[in-house]
Amino acid sequence: MLARPATIALINPNSDHRQTRAMAALARRELAGRGRVLGLTNTTAPPLLTTTEDLRRAEAGVLALGQAAAARPGVMALVVAAFGDPGLAALRARTRRAVFGIGEEAFHQAACGGRPFSIVTITPAADMLAGFGDKATALGYGRLYQGVRVTPGEPQALLDCPHRLDQALYSAIAAAVVEDGAGAVIMGGGPLSAAGQRLQSSFEVPLVVPVQAAMAAALRASRV
Repeated sequence: MLARPATIALINPNSDHRQTRAMAALARRELAGRGRVLGLTNTTAPPLLTTTEDLRRAEAGVLALGQAAAARPGVMALVVAAFGDPGLAALRARTRRAVFGIGEEAFHQAACGGRPFSIVTITPAADMLAGFGDKATALGYGRLYQGVRVTPGEPQALLDCPHRLDQALYSAIAAAVVEDGAGAVIMGGGPLSAAGQRLQSSFEVPLVVPVQAAMAAALRASRV
C-alpha cells in the first residue's frame, strides 16, 4: 500500500485569511503533489506585521497553532510564513516536528554558493530593517548581505493594488542589482510571493520567494 503524502502545516502569523490562501496555494504548487498543505491563520495578530512589536504580538498565536498542528496525524513539518519568523525558536523548542521559517530559509537560498544578496520589502520600520542585518550576521552571511531596499508608499495600499506593488518592487529590485551588486534578491515578506513570481522574468538574478524556499526545505526534511 502506498503511504499517504505527508502534510506540511503553513502558519500565517498575521490575520489576513487572503494571504493564507495565497501562500498555501503557492506552497501546493511547490510541493507538486508530493505532500499536502494545511494553511493556518493566526487570528489574534494584526492583518499585516510591519513592526517588531507586531512580530512579538504574533508569537503566542503562532506557537499555539504550531503545537496544535504538530499533534495532528500526518503533519511532518511546520512552516512559519512571515519574513520575521515570529515564534520560530519557541516552536523548535516545543515540538519534535521539523520547523522552518520563510525568512531564515530565504537567507540560506539567497546566499547559496557565496553570492551577495539584498532584500526588498514594503515595510519601512527601522527596527525591522536593522533586524535583517542582524539575521544575516547570525546565520553567517554578514559579508554577503548588501542591504535592503524599501518601496515608497503605505504597505497595505500597495498590497491592495498588485500593479502598483509590482512597479514599486521592480524599482527596488533594479536598484539592489545595479547599485548594490546583489546576485540574488529576497522578496522580504510572505505577501510578496506572488509579485516575486510575476517579476522574475524581468531580471537575470534570482528573486528568492521565501515561501518556496521554506517549502523546499520542509520537503527535504519530510522525505516526501
